[in-house]
Amino acid sequence: MKLAVVVQRYGAEINGGAELHARYIAERLARRHDVDVLTTCARDYVTWADAYPAGEDRVNGLRVRRFPVARERRPDDFGRLSLRVFQNQHSLADELAWLTTEGPTSPALVAHLASEREAYDYFIFFSYRYYHAYHGVRTVPQRAILVPTAERDAAIGLALFPPIFRAVRAIMYNSPEERAMIGAIANNQAVPGVVVGVSSHIPERAHPERFRQKYGISGPFVLYVGRIDENKGCAELFRFFLRQVAARSGALRLVLVGNSILPIPEHSSIRHLGFVSDEDKFDAIAACEVLVMPSFFESLSMVTLEAWALGRPVLANGRCDVLVGQCLRSNAGLFYENGAEFTEALRVLWTNRVLNRTMGQSGREYFQRHYRWPVIDRKYEETLADLAAADRRGPCACTIEPLPGWFRRRRREIVPANTVLAAIPARQLGHAHDAAMSSRNRQSRRDSDRLRARPRRARRLDQ
Repeated sequence: MKLAVVVQRYGAEINGGAELHARYIAERLARRHDVDVLTTCARDYVTWADAYPAGEDRVNGLRVRRFPVARERRPDDFGRLSLRVFQNQHSLADELAWLTTEGPTSPALVAHLASEREAYDYFIFFSYRYYHAYHGVRTVPQRAILVPTAERDAAIGLALFPPIFRAVRAIMYNSPEERAMIGAIANNQAVPGVVVGVSSHIPERAHPERFRQKYGISGPFVLYVGRIDENKGCAELFRFFLRQVAARSGALRLVLVGNSILPIPEHSSIRHLGFVSDEDKFDAIAACEVLVMPSFFESLSMVTLEAWALGRPVLANGRCDVLVGQCLRSNAGLFYENGAEFTEALRVLWTNRVLNRTMGQSGREYFQRHYRWPVIDRKYEETLADLAAADRRGPCACTIEPLPGWFRRRRREIVPANTVLAAIPARQLGHAHDAAMSSRNRQSRRDSDRLRARPRRARRLDQ
């Protein structure tokens, strides 16, 4: 098949989030299909300023077509429009303006999709909330596959997006929670969808001592990997961790890997390493006691899967439905909702070696069952084969709901996105997905539940 992966930015040095997800999937699909990547010239996700030259490029052997960004993001405009559409009654025109202001705004990319719609069997769009995906799906709905990477934040409550979720040929979800959330917001059960996620390039063997020697780190530590940002829960992580240090005499350190856009407390128990190589990252995960994932908003969390692949338990933010669901399904992590729960859960994971090893092994088995590359590859290939078989039976009748006219588009009759978000049921933890759990894991969960430190025990998925 001839496929196009369409994503907001793309490059070998862009190594996180939906962009890395898109690159991994593009490279895997290229093993069996003719794949192009269509993207913008942007590298920075804050400004979306053109950084790469427009035109054809090659990244890891794949052809990449880059298109210019028409306007950089203006933070004041974006903040003002975000306040309007998230917190106030507003119009569809306001939402369209928000989308344009959010960026990366590339009419040239959308025009290319229109002109080349017959050149590709299918277009695989990452991620739902950006200009290229919204206008791209509206341009080629009959050939659109969407990887939404949707998080439980206010953007999902905008009126722009439900028609997109209902119009595409298929949706590749990251988690049962993401699927349930989008289903609740869009009523799109007629659209074929599969929970697939993504894998990672896990080394056959990691070397924890190599990491310790290289960075001069001795003793036990908890690890955070990712962008150090308030939106990722890092400010709260610092408060909770320092409270734990005061209570426990500072025996456990916090090591941070990733670029920071948030001030990091100057404290002897916190060590920031900055950006590191993949080799160092995997060595660090293998060396840590626990990987901490404090983010409020995730659609999957690749680093959580990497920790489980390497047999390390995870301590996650209990206010993120996806992370809670993954911890419960894997039986490989605890979660917290306040500082006291953070302190106690971290203490148990650190000091109870049996629980630490048992959860680490459960995480490894969970990764092997659901997130090895052969599992991911199969789900994509089956989806593509099903769509191709449907197309052979006859033309696709997919249509997308038209935008309303000029006057209707400007009526301020849409409720705030935050109001819509608040009405979406939380903690929809994918019972059908959990039905496949083995009896061994059920018993393991019962055993470890007795050791869980949470004052309020989560409802069990297997009951």
